[in-house]
Amino acid sequence: MHPKLQKIFDELEADRIKWLDRVSVLSDEQFTASPAPGRWSISYILTHIMTAERLSLLYMKKKSLGINELDDSGILESLKLTFLKMSQRIPALKFKAPQVVVEKTPELLSFRELVDQWTSSRKNLKTFLDSIEDKHIRKKIYKHTIVGRLDVAQALQFLLEHFRHHLPQIKRLL
Repeated sequence: MHPKLQKIFDELEADRIKWLDRVSVLSDEQFTASPAPGRWSISYILTHIMTAERLSLLYMKKKSLGINELDDSGILESLKLTFLKMSQRIPALKFKAPQVVVEKTPELLSFRELVDQWTSSRKNLKTFLDSIEDKHIRKKIYKHTIVGRLDVAQALQFLLEHFRHHLPQIKRLL
């Protein structure tokens, strides 16, 4: 794996392991309980993050089939990523999850189901990242619903920011 991708993937994986460890002490009821009608449980928040990652991977795999025809990212994409990162770090900014993510997110997963599915999904992500040749690292293979096309490293950076964006929700519920 390209060192740039490895670094971001390692951070993403360290965060996943840390937070799964932190919530592993919860009872099934605490893990899946919604704090109020229409509010997300810890289970749903983590399942949402996993689903967003899984759908992102599926999209990148599809786009990578024609990777030689894709444009490279440049300064514009770097600026878009900076904007995206800032937007994820401002707690007052709320975003609606894309409809496809909402539709594909399972309602209630037990802790064990979540761990198993997320571990499998992360292995698939690692395998995919291992397959990206260095010469293709700047190819725009990811499409974010707001800022548009980004390269694979930028996609990983967004996934990391997205994960961290949801941490205050989990902290409040804990």
